[in-house]
Amino acid sequence: MRIAMVASEANPLCKTGGLADVIWSLSRELNKLGHEAFIVLPYYRAIQAHEDLNPTFLGEYEVRLSWRRQVAEVYLAEVQGVKFYLIGNEYYFDRDSLYGYDDDGERFAFYCLAVRDLFVKFNVHCDVIHIHDWQVGMLPVLVREQSAQEKAFQGTKFVMTLHNEAFKGYLDRYFLGHFFGLEDRIYDNGAVRFDGMVSTLKAGIVYCDKVVAVSPNHAKELLTPGDSMRLYGVLELRKADFTGIVNGVDEEEFDPKKDPLIAAHFSATKYAEGKAACREKLLDTMELDHDDAPVFGLVTRLTWQKGIDLIIGYGEDLVRKGGKLAALGSGERDLEERLEALHARYPSRVAIYRGYSNQLAHDIYAGSDFFLMPSLFEPCGIGQMIAQRYGTLPIARRVGGLADTIEAYDGKNDKTANGFLFNDYRVEGLGWACDQAMEVYADKKKLHKLLVNAIKTDHSWRRSAELYLGIYQEIVAR
Repeated sequence: MRIAMVASEANPLCKTGGLADVIWSLSRELNKLGHEAFIVLPYYRAIQAHEDLNPTFLGEYEVRLSWRRQVAEVYLAEVQGVKFYLIGNEYYFDRDSLYGYDDDGERFAFYCLAVRDLFVKFNVHCDVIHIHDWQVGMLPVLVREQSAQEKAFQGTKFVMTLHNEAFKGYLDRYFLGHFFGLEDRIYDNGAVRFDGMVSTLKAGIVYCDKVVAVSPNHAKELLTPGDSMRLYGVLELRKADFTGIVNGVDEEEFDPKKDPLIAAHFSATKYAEGKAACREKLLDTMELDHDDAPVFGLVTRLTWQKGIDLIIGYGEDLVRKGGKLAALGSGERDLEERLEALHARYPSRVAIYRGYSNQLAHDIYAGSDFFLMPSLFEPCGIGQMIAQRYGTLPIARRVGGLADTIEAYDGKNDKTANGFLFNDYRVEGLGWACDQAMEVYADKKKLHKLLVNAIKTDHSWRRSAELYLGIYQEIVAR
C-alpha cells in the first residue's frame, strides 16, 4: 500500500510541536511494516538550512490563485529511508518561522493547490492521502471538486487526523473562489461553512473518507457537545467514519538505555545510579538546590491550553511542601513572565528556560521525578509518554489522550499505575495530585513499583501504525 502524508511540518526537517513527531514516526513505522509511506512538506527556510539534505530538483510548474501567478518548485529528498517531496516557493516559505503570519491562509492555499498538482504533474498515485490539521484541509476538496477524473486520483482515498481542533483554519468566504477557484455552492450547502466563514478544518472533516482523533478518549470528547471545540455537530454527522487512535513515541530517540543526550543510561531493571546521575545533571544545569526533594519537570508550549496558570497558582505551595520545578518552554508572554516571577522569588527552587533546547528537554525527562501536564484539553499529548520512558511519573488532568496513556495511581494499584490524574481544572485539583505524588515519593518501595511500571509501558508506534493500516485497508476496499 502507498500512503502520502501531507502535512505542514515533520521531523527531522522542521518542527514546532508534536505534529512533526507523529508524521515522521508514523511514516517510518508504516515503512517498517512493508508499505510505502512518503511525506509532503513545504520547503521552508528551516529545511533549506539542513546542509546534509541534498534534495534533487524534480521540476516546477505554475500555480494559480485567482489572478496570482506563483511557481511551485518540487524537490525530492530521503532521510533514513523515508522520502520527502518538498514544495518550494520563495515568497511563501522563505521565512523565519513556519507559521504565525497574516497571510497564512494564502500560504497554505498555495500549498494545497501545489500538492494537488504535484500528484497530477508527476503522476504520483497513492492508495491513501493522509492529511493533518487545518493547513491541508482543502486538499480533498480540491481533488473531489476539481480533479476527480485525473488518473492520479483514481481509487485514492483520504484520511484526516485531527491534532489540535482549536485551530479551525478560518477564511472569509470570498477566498473560496479567490484562492481555490471553488464554487460558492459548497459554502452555501454548509460543506465548508463554519461560524459564518470557511473553515479548512471542517472542509477536511467533511470531504475525507475517514477522520481520526489522536486518542480514543479525545474522540469521545469531540462527540460530546460541551467538550467538542464546537465541532460536535460536524463530527456527529461523520460519526460512522470517526475514530480515535492514540499516538506513539519515537522509541529510538527516547530510549534511556542509549540516549546520547542524557548523563547516564538506565533501564527498568537497573535504574538507580543512572536516574540519579541524570537528576544531578539537571540540578546543575538549572542551578537548583542539590537536596533530596522531588523535582517536577515541565516541557511544553507556555499557552492557555497547557494549564500553566494552574502550575503558577500552585507554585508557592509546591515550593513550601519541598518540591522543585524545572521548566522549559516559551509562548504567551504573560505566562512566561509569571513563571519568571516565581523563579525570582525562589531562585534555587524554581528554574525556567525560556525557549526550546532539545538537550535540556531530554535532561528534564530523564532527571525529573515527576512531569506536569495539567492541560485544559489535550488531544493526545506526547510529553507524558516520553516521561514514562525515563521513569518520570506524569501528573496530568484526566482529559483526552492523557486519560488513555496514564494508569492513575489510586492509593492501591501500584502493580499497574504509572502516573497520577486529577479531574477538575482547578489549582486544588493539581495540588491534590501533587500531594499524592509526594506521598509516593516518600515511600521508596511504592515509588520503585510505579517507576518500573512507567518505564515498561508500551508506547511504541507499531500498534498505532497497525490500527491506521486497518483504516486504510477498510476504505480502499469500499
